[in-house]
Amino acid sequence: MTFSGMGELSYVRRISISTDTPNKDLTPIAVAAAVAPGTRAVGHNLTEINTRVAATPGIKNSATRRLANGNLSIYVELYKPVAQWTDGLQYFPLSADGTIVNNPNDTRTTNTVVFRGTLPDDITEITNIAHNIVEILDYVEMVENRRWNLHTLNGITIMLPEKNPDTAVANLIVLNQKYQIFDKDIEVIDMRDDARILVK
Repeated sequence: MTFSGMGELSYVRRISISTDTPNKDLTPIAVAAAVAPGTRAVGHNLTEINTRVAATPGIKNSATRRLANGNLSIYVELYKPVAQWTDGLQYFPLSADGTIVNNPNDTRTTNTVVFRGTLPDDITEITNIAHNIVEILDYVEMVENRRWNLHTLNGITIMLPEKNPDTAVANLIVLNQKYQIFDKDIEVIDMRDDARILVK
């Protein structure tokens, strides 16, 4: 029984943190919660704790609640990186909904599609398409908010059509297998016209 906030239930003895993604380091979330075991449970505002947790880089959604025994339970949903975004200096994790997670790295992750510039609300399709040539890809960039350009490591700009960019990249792969076009001294491969491919 607890009287006037003086009993055992008025203290936080344990903070449990769980997430929808396994094998993740949850230490930054515990640090953001900033509640040490042994402190008074009633002295902490749950909204303030949850606000701090939600501000942790990589957190998509969070919920914090006080259990009947005085302990705290924190649940977080993490962004799941499918690519990276770069400002030209650092590389940021990028989720499928185009959210840039403010947890940058100085190096690019191997075999990861990298984006620049503005992004739409869903990058799933273009990420899957770009993975087909990720070994020669520098970065992907949206043009006029409706189509994509692929930039290769050796300086070729591939202008994809607005419709069926997957077909265009598949054709490009076949052409490269036959003629090694990615090794040629060219600047632009324009695939916006279904009837022909323009090379500059």
